[in-house]
Amino acid sequence: MEMAEDINAEEYPTEIHDYLATFEKSLTSVDEMLKTMMSVSRSELLQKLEPLEQAKLDLVSAYTLNSMFWVYLATQGINPKEHPVKQELERIRTYMNKVKEIADKKKASKLDKGAASRFVRNALWEPNPENDQTPAKAKKRKMN
Repeated sequence: MEMAEDINAEEYPTEIHDYLATFEKSLTSVDEMLKTMMSVSRSELLQKLEPLEQAKLDLVSAYTLNSMFWVYLATQGINPKEHPVKQELERIRTYMNKVKEIADKKKASKLDKGAASRFVRNALWEPNPENDQTPAKAKKRKMN
């Protein structure tokens, strides 16, 4: 079922043959991924995922479907940039960025308030009773 066998080379410009072959491989890859995803029920799949991962899956699925519709419009001679699908893709991208921010915050290290207060307390200057100098006086003496 190779494209070169199905279509006579005279039916399209030979310059685009490599592009068409790559496109066919990509379609085959997408088809395999979709078959894998469709083999498991959505509810079963979502039960195995954390809420953040569920949101990522929903967003990627929506983005993929809208991207495929974009390609469909382009193949039908319709400018997808002037179609509402463009706004939908932008809206999904916005939510993808929000989910990414949440995931990044989740990965960020947590502040250990106890350790931070000990660090600050120990880092602060404390005058010695025998050297009753303030930091300002000590600086003036060093400068003189």
